Amino acid sequence: MEKLSSTEKLKLKADIIRKRLVEVAIRNGAGHIAPSLSSVDILTTLYYQVMNISDSPDWENRDRLVFSKAHGAYGLYAILADIGYIQQKDWDTFYAGSFLAGCIERSPEHGIEASCGALGHGLPIATGIAFGAKLQKKEYMTYCVVGDGEMQEGSNWEAIQLGVKYQLDNLIIIVDCNGLQAMDFLTDVLSTENPMDDLESKFTAFGTTVVRCDGHDAASIIEALNQPKNNKPLTVLAKTVKGYGIRAMENDPKFHFRIPTPKELEQGVRYE
Repeated sequence: MEKLSSTEKLKLKADIIRKRLVEVAIRNGAGHIAPSLSSVDILTTLYYQVMNISDSPDWENRDRLVFSKAHGAYGLYAILADIGYIQQKDWDTFYAGSFLAGCIERSPEHGIEASCGALGHGLPIATGIAFGAKLQKKEYMTYCVVGDGEMQEGSNWEAIQLGVKYQLDNLIIIVDCNGLQAMDFLTDVLSTENPMDDLESKFTAFGTTVVRCDGHDAASIIEALNQPKNNKPLTVLAKTVKGYGIRAMENDPKFHFRIPTPKELEQGVRYE
């Protein structure tokens, strides 16, 4: 599959994906727009530049992407439709008769590696995939996108222990650090300090290699993904904004599921 050759092209592609995401979701009444928008630049960078994939979604040697923050999967659907893994009609009718679920469900023939509707499941699955690849001496990488609020699930930390124990340097964990979980800020729920500082200290204590990046800047994301892994899983803490792209929605807890009104949309967007 052809790669985009520059970060400027990646930014333009991310804007296209963001626009399509918003159009389909608002037209069809699909509510999880804000959590989907925060990870668009991450996913665009992975699919159009970083990951080794082909025109066939079930190519044996493909890099795997497990999208664990499954409530925010609209950007992933838009990308899978754009690269041809999902038919455009199925994306256009999402939430209006399509087979695509509101919370992502496994469909390898469409490029969806795992069902992750219950949060805290994706990283354990990704760790198992990476462990299996090591045992079979396969060279593909496994990427897992998780939410920062989702990292409160204990199953994630059990998986990380296994990843560190077996030196799974073929596992890359990308945390969408938008500072919000469902309807509130992390600092108002369980984080006792700055959420990114909190996560960095925990991932470091558990033994992964940790790096931070700007989750809305392709160059920063690529640089983080290229950090030496030192025989450990790599954790990328990507600073993002929930609802990024629609100014009225950005960093506002009430928009976790609520669709913006026409008047709110008049406040403007960040894409063309």
